[in-house]
Amino acid sequence: MILIIYYILLLICVLISVAFLTLLERKVLGYIQVRKGPNKVGFSGILQPFSDAIKLFSKEQTWSYVSNYLLYFFSPVFMFFMSLFLWSMMPFSTGFFDFEFGFFFFLCVLSLGVYPLMIAGWSSNSKYALLGGLRAVAQTISYEVSLALVLLSFIVMVGEYSLEDFIEYQCSYYFIFFFYLLSLVWVVSCMAEMNRTPFDFAEGESELVSGFNVEYSAGGFALLFLGEYSMIILMSTVMVIIFLGGSMSLFFFIKVGFFIFLILWLRGTLPRYRYDKLMNLAWKSILPYTLHCLFMYMGFKVILELTL
Repeated sequence: MILIIYYILLLICVLISVAFLTLLERKVLGYIQVRKGPNKVGFSGILQPFSDAIKLFSKEQTWSYVSNYLLYFFSPVFMFFMSLFLWSMMPFSTGFFDFEFGFFFFLCVLSLGVYPLMIAGWSSNSKYALLGGLRAVAQTISYEVSLALVLLSFIVMVGEYSLEDFIEYQCSYYFIFFFYLLSLVWVVSCMAEMNRTPFDFAEGESELVSGFNVEYSAGGFALLFLGEYSMIILMSTVMVIIFLGGSMSLFFFIKVGFFIFLILWLRGTLPRYRYDKLMNLAWKSILPYTLHCLFMYMGFKVILELTL
């Protein structure tokens, strides 16, 4: 019962964080483009996220008569709950869940993100949504491989699979200083996995009329939106755990905020990548490099164990 209460409190905190993340993004993009951003609803626009949520969830839900209604309706729900489900592996000090294989759980649940994308694009029965869904699936699968290989490299070096062990391992030094290039590869792969600029092909508005979510409106669109922004906070937290360690303190959340700001900053400064270059980057550059690093660290580990 206590675990259920903890999890509900965690989800409430995540949802509030997602609401204010949308406000932060609009503010950051506004100041990058030399304008104010939301500043009318409440003090300096602080109530704008709640205004948007009320507007979206109170609008009439529309759907196409030729769509596969059940799959079309439940895809955003599944995408949203999957992003919330991943938060259960976080090593909070409340005695939450102790995941001995936390990173394997992370990779397994993350790989399920392909299915709601694919089903949302296909079940809308629109050629634009289907094209957007196919592009999003190809991109997600391509960069999940590099994410898994980078993570396996660190697991080989640490020798453990839980997030708590990664935090304890970095008490005296951070991995980002020793594995700088791998950390850059992880950030690039995370940007592609989250469909963020410059890899926002799943929602390429100028090319695909908003991609796989083109037929969604009102609550369905809001759930897709919430799932995407919840993944931004989650991936930033995982990045901090892997590269910057630290216990769940105020400084830890400052580091998470820095990564979130970095993601928003990149959206305001970089243009969208070209799709063929995206695939070349995944399969011809990142994949060989991450494979090389994995085999190299495995060799180091074997040599270290033989010498000891």
